[in-house]
Amino acid sequence: MVDVKALGWDPATVGELDHRLLKAPHVKLRSYNEGPNGDVVYCIDLRINRPNVEFLSSTEMHSFEHFLLYGFQKYMPQNFLSVGLMGCQTGFYLVLYNEGRAQKIFETYEQILKDILVATEVPYANIAQCGNYRNHSLEMAQNLARRVLAARDRWAEIV
Repeated sequence: MVDVKALGWDPATVGELDHRLLKAPHVKLRSYNEGPNGDVVYCIDLRINRPNVEFLSSTEMHSFEHFLLYGFQKYMPQNFLSVGLMGCQTGFYLVLYNEGRAQKIFETYEQILKDILVATEVPYANIAQCGNYRNHSLEMAQNLARRVLAARDRWAEIV
């Protein structure tokens, strides 16, 4: 049985919440699924913008997604399953295997954002590894990383 409080999450913020109340940027446990052998898959909401207020451009989302993909694979190779775009263009879903500790996720996310600031190119932004390789902006990804890092002390403030 998963004890979300022991993992560092506020149980009151797990699951679907009224989007009109959400603060951003935030990092929250959206859901988790326990397998029959004790393995757990966690879905983490990496919200960048407030829903229905501000939205990420396709270029921002695309470049930032590449950095998240590269970074979580690098720093959490045993746990990383996927990162996906929120269709509402306000953030990303991070899917992890057997790693749901809030502190670990916050620290890894922070390191990835810091890596973006010193990057010289967007990872995988080439014709062999990307289906829309021309739609990238290192500058936009770095601006977004700066903004999210500036709010680091408020990532756990969900509503």
